Amino acid sequence: MRIAQVSPLHGSCPPQFYGGTERVVSYLTEELIRQGHEVTLFASGDSRTAAMLQAPCKRALRLDPLCRDPLVYHFISLNHVLRSTDRFDIIHFHTDYLHFPSFARQWRKTLTTMHGRLDLPDLPPIFREFPMMPLASISQAQRAPMPWANWYGTVYHGLPLNLYAPGTGEGGYLAFIGRICPEKRPDWAIEIARRARVPLKIAAKVDKVDRTYYKKKIKPRLENPLVRFIGEIGEGDKGEFLGNAMVLLFPIDWPEPFGLVVIEAMANGTPMIAFRRGSVPEIIDHGVTGFVVDSIEEAVAAIPLAKALDRSAIRRRFEERFSVERMARNYLALYREILRSSPLNAVLNAAATTHAAANAA
Repeated sequence: MRIAQVSPLHGSCPPQFYGGTERVVSYLTEELIRQGHEVTLFASGDSRTAAMLQAPCKRALRLDPLCRDPLVYHFISLNHVLRSTDRFDIIHFHTDYLHFPSFARQWRKTLTTMHGRLDLPDLPPIFREFPMMPLASISQAQRAPMPWANWYGTVYHGLPLNLYAPGTGEGGYLAFIGRICPEKRPDWAIEIARRARVPLKIAAKVDKVDRTYYKKKIKPRLENPLVRFIGEIGEGDKGEFLGNAMVLLFPIDWPEPFGLVVIEAMANGTPMIAFRRGSVPEIIDHGVTGFVVDSIEEAVAAIPLAKALDRSAIRRRFEERFSVERMARNYLALYREILRSSPLNAVLNAAATTHAAANAA
């Protein structure tokens, strides 16, 4: 199959540092090639791939000090895709809804994976305007704000089996990894560590938009001797960081669409304690790969229970549920379903979506 993967340009594929969507696009691209498909990757020029790379910018926009308007390069990328549409059997977009106006008439050649939260008030109008666009979710929970949208399936993220090796947890610390922002609740992670009297290591980046939050809410808490702030780490350091951790803390306070770090921890055999938000109950097998809790008190009480979980069983569950091979296979099934669709299906799907959206409004 001739496949185009269209990535965001904020990070490279794979990203040097933080970047969940670009990381998933990279893993999917390389696995599709391994399975014998012809893949073109539309991504930043510093991406590393076995695919044919089409780059509208030289480097990841997040790392480019000269970039002031990321939309410029995303629209250039989409225009490059549009000019080469005939070269592909299917075009897989990971760019939210930016491409909808340009590709609505060619919906039968497209799939759009929604990677972010969908509970924002401005999203329903754009999905009502383009109800024919085939969509994939990354969890069932992600769909909750717009169950009426044109969903073709849910495909959980996957990782290469050889990306991480099971760790021992001998570091004896709790781990927090990701972004310093209100919805990720690093303050709760620090409070859990304080109450449990267990060391906490925080490996996270601070975006410009979150610097005030970091200075006012998090930095003062870092004076606790139990807490060590490492900062943002790259892919090469993540395995050691997670593998040596006793438990991963995932104290989120938002409707998490998936949570890539959760399966990264599973790949390392590291148990986790996560708050019951968004996709968490779908991804974590309670009592097997970790514990799903509803409060800081429950999280503290779960630490010795999580520590006692079988790390080899956690790794096996990761291999069963979240391999990149499984992710690619499930996406290929969606590609084929879309290609089998007829114009009549599009009319019926659009009508059903519009009707459902109107009733939900």
